[in-house]
Amino acid sequence: MSFPFRTLMVQGTTSDAGKSTVVAALCRLLKRQGVSVAPFKPQNMALNSAVTADGGEIGRAQALQAIAAGVAPHTDMNPVLLKPSSDIGAQVIIHGKVRAEMNARDYHQYKTVAMSAVLESHQRLLQQYQAVVVEGAGSPAEINLRDRDIANMGFAEAVDCPVILVADIDRGGVFAHIVGTLSCLSESERKRIAGFVINRFRGDIGLLEPGLEWLEQQTGKPVLAVLPYLHGLFLDAEDAVQAVQAERGAFRIAVPSLPRMSNHTDFDALRAHPDVDLRFVREGEPIPPSDLIILPGSKNTRRDLAWLEAQGWPQQIAKHLRYGGKVMGICGGFQMLGLSVRDPHGVEGPAGESAGLGLLEMSTTLTQEKRLEQVSGQCVFADAGVAGYEIHMGVSSGHALDRPAFRIGGRPEGALSEDGQLLGTYLHGAFDTPQACKALLDWAGLHSSRTVDTSALREASLERLADATQPLMDALLKL
Repeated sequence: MSFPFRTLMVQGTTSDAGKSTVVAALCRLLKRQGVSVAPFKPQNMALNSAVTADGGEIGRAQALQAIAAGVAPHTDMNPVLLKPSSDIGAQVIIHGKVRAEMNARDYHQYKTVAMSAVLESHQRLLQQYQAVVVEGAGSPAEINLRDRDIANMGFAEAVDCPVILVADIDRGGVFAHIVGTLSCLSESERKRIAGFVINRFRGDIGLLEPGLEWLEQQTGKPVLAVLPYLHGLFLDAEDAVQAVQAERGAFRIAVPSLPRMSNHTDFDALRAHPDVDLRFVREGEPIPPSDLIILPGSKNTRRDLAWLEAQGWPQQIAKHLRYGGKVMGICGGFQMLGLSVRDPHGVEGPAGESAGLGLLEMSTTLTQEKRLEQVSGQCVFADAGVAGYEIHMGVSSGHALDRPAFRIGGRPEGALSEDGQLLGTYLHGAFDTPQACKALLDWAGLHSSRTVDTSALREASLERLADATQPLMDALLKL
């Protein structure tokens, strides 16, 4: 099959309209037909990220899309990544490496530099692949962000590529979203919209058809496809955590939903485990009784530590430990378990030092250099292999590290308390390895023979997604 577009962009009328999944589905469909394809997102704002084989950092969604395309994730697939550290500031990552911490106004001025990085990456991908499928960010109708835009129409205009516009009918007001978005675009931008995709539809398509006819008459543009609402997909989320957790197994895990929680995909395997009931505990919610408490990663460890204290977590953790419960910390959560967290250079906010929870005899100093590495090794507490990735700016030291939790490439990693109740690690994705997941749950007190293979679940979901998106591909081939 020959694909008629060297570059095709997918934009949305709103955030979370389904751009990421549509791009992933198109990448998988092109891969099925033998077309070499790469995903691309010029600018991404997300706290969920992935480490690439070339030692950089990109948005988690682009790593998923690369898997869908059957290629290795690379920093060129997401040349600009913004990781919010506060309500007005973010860490700016260019070509996989940290450039600076900027507030929104300073970054707006920096966009001309960022656009050069975007265009360089796009050009390199075009030289390596037959097609590039691009994901926009947010919505092109955000008038206040259109000046120096690099994420939506600014990019599409710069490279002169067609755009398909995705709208989420499950939100309601889908026709207003589409017509309203078009009205906010310039004439040249409207012309490059090739058509619309109505996403997450459920119901009788016959009841929708009069609206589709009206939309095509009003805009003069085709509805390329109506895609169904797909339940039960296992796909890496970019940011959002499910608001409601369904009760599953009897083993209870509580995770504080930190304001700056990062890489919550660490918990995907646990959420899919039939014997686990995992709950994200939000601000103001009562902390439920649990068998295991896991402190997740954080983009602002000291500020999230203060949030934990304000929510009463230190007292609840102490009580939990007195009754024999287990506590695990991942990355920033690992740092919180120690005696102190120092930020002498103001890496994550104002320079200073915060007291930790005091549960492990170690202290952490945040550095200006970020560690980014894909790793593998062995569990110290069980006969099991483990794999994952490290992505942090802190260096920890202290006697707690004399009892490591893992051995990674021959070096000790993490900490396991002498009484066996506390486990800390910098390793993200540890639960994704079935044997490591089983070993960790066994340490925590769940002795189950059942395991979860996240790679198999993800692959099956990508296939389902591609099958459901075939009508869109058929329509694109006719343009």
